[in-house]
This record gives sequence, structure tokens and C-alpha cells, in this order.
Amino acid sequence: MKTDIIFYRLFQEFPDIFFELIGNPPEEASLYQFSSVEIKQTAFRIDGVFMPTQGSENQIYFLEVQFQADGEIYSRLIAEICLYLRQNQPQNNWSAVVLYPNRSVDTGANITMSFSQVGASDGFILMN
Repeated sequence: MKTDIIFYRLFQEFPDIFFELIGNPPEEASLYQFSSVEIKQTAFRIDGVFMPTQGSENQIYFLEVQFQADGEIYSRLIAEICLYLRQNQPQNNWSAVVLYPNRSVDTGANITMSFSQVGASDGFILMN
């Protein structure tokens, strides 16, 4: 998807923007390395992962950029993250972030799941 490439490049070049979006200090970006992660065997691809570059006290951030309506976005994202966690077994806590252009694109919010909205942005959901 074209928006995935745009956002991948944006976060690759300017990772501090991601941390500003989630309400964390932009300087925190220096503690992370951003990449796109392919999950073996299933062809799932997580749009982006902010991995801490040092220590297990900093959490991992999984990023999904979603600019089209998708009623299965959360179940698919959780499946991708669970596969990643199973294959890599990181010691860090983690959060998942879904970036939307606006709330109307978030058609997957009706599933039973605990999530919280963060910040003033209409297109931003942080799942813990």
C-alpha cells in the first residue's frame, strides 16, 4: 500500500514524530531503532516496529498505518504481534499503535478489546 511506504519512510527518517504523536518526549526516539518486520511462515507484515536499542526497560512499539476501512484490523494486528512475540520472545513490555487519517476510518473499534485513545489527534489509537 502506498501510504505504508510513505509512513515507513517518514518514521525511518524522523522517528521523533512517532513519539510526539503518542505523547512521549521526542528525544526518546534515540533509544529505538525502527524497521518493518516480516513474520516468518505466514506472510504477515507489521508496518513498523520501534525496538529499543538498549535495555528491556523501554517498551516495544508496533505501528500499523491504516488509511482504509478494515473491520479486521485489530484482530489481524493482534495476531501479527502475537506471532512476533512468540518467535522473538522479547523481555520488553509493548504497545500497539494504529495511525488513522480520521476516526471514520476506524471501523474495527466495535470488537471487544481494551484500548485507549491517546492525545488530541483524531486518528490515533494506542492499544495496551
